[in-house]
Amino acid sequence: MREFTVDGEALSTMLQTVMPHLDERQRRVLAGATARALGRGGIAAVAEAAEMSRSTLQKAVGEIDAGVEVSARIRPLGAGRPRAVDAQPGLLESLDELVEPETRGDPMCRLRWTTKSTRRLADELRAQGFVVSHVTVAELLHQMGYSLQANAKENEGAQHVDRDAQFSHLNAEVSDHLRAGEPVVSVDCKKSA
Repeated sequence: MREFTVDGEALSTMLQTVMPHLDERQRRVLAGATARALGRGGIAAVAEAAEMSRSTLQKAVGEIDAGVEVSARIRPLGAGRPRAVDAQPGLLESLDELVEPETRGDPMCRLRWTTKSTRRLADELRAQGFVVSHVTVAELLHQMGYSLQANAKENEGAQHVDRDAQFSHLNAEVSDHLRAGEPVVSVDCKKSA
């Protein structure tokens, strides 16, 4: 096998030109294959030229040696941060307890929404000891079937003073009838001007 001499500047220019156009996995494969092709001292040369840590490059060479499969996945299965509900037991139940008493929505389609903002809910969950952002709260609400849009009736002008009580009463009635297996009909009416 023929030995190569490496011009560090040329290698650095090539890698710095190509690397920004690749995803994380492609960068590892290119760096690992280049280090393997250079032979002895290849890991050190590529680590310096690509501005990668030697340990990352050693793993990349290990992947190359093991055989790289063509894949759309960037990271191996199980990589990444665990989901918030998996890392923090009770998070989903606590969120549901915060939202359920003030849930609103069309009882027929079971589309639900709440007047509490995701930021306010995140604050309340953090006060209970959970580590959660408003973005995570929005994702969890979406998974639970909540609509992440403002209640249009909020901006329609004067409202009945007991509007929340009306919704609570209707929600309780709908739940009772659905548990009993009875049909529920919802009619949305607006007063004409």
